[in-house]
Amino acid sequence: MIIAANLKTNLTRAKTISYLNEVERFIEKNSITQEVLVFPATSSLVKHQAGIKVGAQNAYPAINGAFTGEIGYEQLEEFEIKTILIGHSERRHVMGETQEELVKKFNFYKELGFRIVYCVGEPLSVRESGHDKMMEYISRQYEGIDVMYKNLIIAYEPVWAIGSGLTPTPEDIVTIHKELKTKSTAPLLYGGSVKVTNVQEVLSLDGVDGVLVGSAALYAEHFCSMCESAQLLEKK
Repeated sequence: MIIAANLKTNLTRAKTISYLNEVERFIEKNSITQEVLVFPATSSLVKHQAGIKVGAQNAYPAINGAFTGEIGYEQLEEFEIKTILIGHSERRHVMGETQEELVKKFNFYKELGFRIVYCVGEPLSVRESGHDKMMEYISRQYEGIDVMYKNLIIAYEPVWAIGSGLTPTPEDIVTIHKELKTKSTAPLLYGGSVKVTNVQEVLSLDGVDGVLVGSAALYAEHFCSMCESAQLLEKK
């Protein structure tokens, strides 16, 4: 299983280092064998050489250059980062990134051998339009993406559930994960109001290979608890 924390625009560099160290100690003490990913805020990226893989929430598809407000591969290389989150719903719906832009970013970091967590999902208006239209919408987010890329992880995130406290029913999650599994054999994570109280149930569902957690992972002890839940399920 893969347990990933997207810290978004939260935690300073000092707090991020403390967070990583606390989670790392927990992983070592409890012999956690799951793959653990943490995506800090851009200004809080750090070189972390231990069990946790630190990734970037975003980067421009360039080594460097005149791209104000962005970072490129040169900045990631300084921290030895080889993992990146691409296509998160906030990048699509808040920052307005197009599929064409995401494909360009995907291909650039694919050529560099990055571990890519690629996000897909639908807003509430699309979900309410019916299952077929919802799947058409999500399918378009796969266009131009190499679904056979060996370092690919896909994360399904129902946009309407993120930060709302709402979660699709277990049956809904199983159904959509089953359909998405036909599009790629890459590990498929679930992300959408995952929290300490429901993570074990979500992880136990067919087709769920891990979780991408947002605000519920901001406290290290909560994220550690989620890692422990995954480990306990693995032992069953």
